[in-house]
Amino acid sequence: MLKNVKTVKNSLKFKATPKEGAITVRVGVKKFVVPLEARMLHEDGYLFLSFSALSELFRVDDRGLSAMKPDEDATEAYAKLNPGRRSRKKKGASSEVELPAELAKALSGIPAGYRLGFDANGNPRLVKQRQRRKKKA
Repeated sequence: MLKNVKTVKNSLKFKATPKEGAITVRVGVKKFVVPLEARMLHEDGYLFLSFSALSELFRVDDRGLSAMKPDEDATEAYAKLNPGRRSRKKKGASSEVELPAELAKALSGIPAGYRLGFDANGNPRLVKQRQRRKKKA
């Protein structure tokens, strides 16, 4: 889907992390930190910069920063700058473990409608699976 610069700026505004004192100004010999909160994202040739009343999307190249025109295609910039959603569950170590061939062969011998269970003494046995029915409305 084609995204223009204006829509990308609006959607990235609150996804960027705020940074205090990101701008400094030199007056004479002294350097002052401007009490301004800036939100920034940068990735692979693009910079998104947002202040409370202003936001801008820049293209970064060898010559420096150049502001992107409002009607310019910003689909690639959005894809690179948009942080993905954080997953709620992290994959554990079980996703990295491979099942040994002999265990896979033994588990494939379990007939349909049954599962592997254990009795009170810890001995393995086949247990018939429950048939769950849909609740009536």
